[in-house]
Amino acid sequence: MKALLDNLNELFAEFAKDAALQVENGNKAAGTRARKSSLAIEKALKEFRKVSVEESKK
Repeated sequence: MKALLDNLNELFAEFAKDAALQVENGNKAAGTRARKSSLAIEKALKEFRKVSVEESKK
């Protein structure tokens, strides 16, 4: 569970950095990276939800 949270924090940091570059500077490549990060975040959040439900049943 700890590793999942660390991974999510890293993904959020990458997303925030790239999204800010796109918004502030109009950097199209950063927008692409931000969209890719958002998909990785979505997968990680689904995994977190799965693990969280399993942990709550113990």
